[in-house]
Amino acid sequence: MEMNTTQVEEIVKKVLESLSTGSASASASTGNKAIPKTAKVAVLTALEKVEIKEYPMPEVGDDDILVKVEGCGICGTDAHEYKRDPFGLIPVALGHEGTGEIVKMGKNVKVDSAGKPVALGDKIVTCMIFKDNPDITMFDLNKQNVGGADVYGLLPDDDIHLNGWFADYILVRGGSTFFNVSDLDLDSRILIEPCAVLIHAVERAKTTGILRFNSRVVVQGCGPIGLICIAILKTMGINNIIAVDGNAGRLDFAKRLGASDSLNFKDYSGIEAMAEACTQKFDGHLADFAFQCTGSPAGHSNIYKFIRNGGGLCELGFFINGGDATINPHFDICAKEITTVGSWVYTLRDYATTFDFLKSAKAIGLPMNELITDKYPLSQINEAYKKNLAMTGLKIAVLPD
Repeated sequence: MEMNTTQVEEIVKKVLESLSTGSASASASTGNKAIPKTAKVAVLTALEKVEIKEYPMPEVGDDDILVKVEGCGICGTDAHEYKRDPFGLIPVALGHEGTGEIVKMGKNVKVDSAGKPVALGDKIVTCMIFKDNPDITMFDLNKQNVGGADVYGLLPDDDIHLNGWFADYILVRGGSTFFNVSDLDLDSRILIEPCAVLIHAVERAKTTGILRFNSRVVVQGCGPIGLICIAILKTMGINNIIAVDGNAGRLDFAKRLGASDSLNFKDYSGIEAMAEACTQKFDGHLADFAFQCTGSPAGHSNIYKFIRNGGGLCELGFFINGGDATINPHFDICAKEITTVGSWVYTLRDYATTFDFLKSAKAIGLPMNELITDKYPLSQINEAYKKNLAMTGLKIAVLPD
C-alpha cells in the first residue's frame, strides 16, 4: 500500500511521541544541558585534609533538584570543622554558603519556598532541611529560628554524597527550603547566607526597642560578620556607627560600608581607655546599642563597657562553644539595666529579607561584593581553607574548576 506524504508525517509524529513518552519527565526536567555521569565533591577526610572524590550522579526524584554549583563561600563554621571537627562529622562534604543553576528537577518541583516559580536555568540558594517541624514557617510571626534543622554542608555522609556546596553538583532533596535568586549576581548570591545571619541579628536587636534611626551603635569585630552588620545598619539609615577591631585594613573597609568612625584596640592600653575614646567619638555619650561579633570570650567581657545606662546588646559572635566569658553582673548588666538578646542563624523570613537588603546596599553604593577578597578553584580548596585561617582576606570563595 502506498502512503502519501501526509500519512508518512503522521506516522513519524506518532513514533516520536511514543519514544518521548517513557522519558517525558527527564526530557522536561533536563533541557539541553548535558549532565555528566559523575560529580566531583570536596570531602573532609581528616583534620585539615580535603580530598576531591568522584561519585556517580544520583537519581533525581520527583521532589528533588540537581544543581550545578557556581560558587560557595567559606564560613567560620567550615573553618572550625576543617581544623577541629567540633561536630564530629568527618568524613563530610562541607559548604553551606553556596549557589548554582538548576539543571534537572523532579516533576513535583514548581515553586520555591516563597512561592516563586522555578524553572531550568534558574539560580537558587538553599536554606534548611526542615523535615516535619510545624513550628518553622515562612511568615509565622511567632517565628522560630532554624538552628535545629539540618543544613547542606553539615550533613553526615551517605550514599548520595552530593551533600555540600563544595562540589561541582549538589542534590537538593525534597523537604528542603530553597529560593530562586536569579535576579542577583553571583557574588551577591554567595553572600546571601552570611547576610541572613546579620539580618536576623538586627531583627533581634530591634525587639529591644532600643535600636532606632538615630541610635549610636558600636560594632565590635570587623570580620565578614561585623562588616555585614555595619552595611545593614547603614541601609537602615543609622549613621552613627563606630567599628572596633585590631586590623587597620578592616577598619578602613568598615568605613566604606557605613561606619562613621573606628577604634583600633591596638592603639589603647585597655578597655577603659577604649570606652573613653568611644565616648569622645560620640560627643560625650556611650553607645545606645552594641553588636558583639568577634566570637571571643574576651570580646564579650569588654563589650558592656561601650554601652550606656539603659542601652542594648546583641551577641551573635558564637557559633560554636568558644569558652566562658567573665563579666561583672552588677556593673555590666544590673546597674546599667542593659537589655541583651542573643542571635543564632536565621528564620526563613530573614532569608527572604536578605535579598532586598543586598539590592538596597547596591543601590546606595555599598561595595558588598568586595567582601569576597579571594576565589579558589575547587581543586585548591585546601589552600582556600589555609587562606581563611590565616585571616589575611575577608570572605574566601570556592568555585568549580
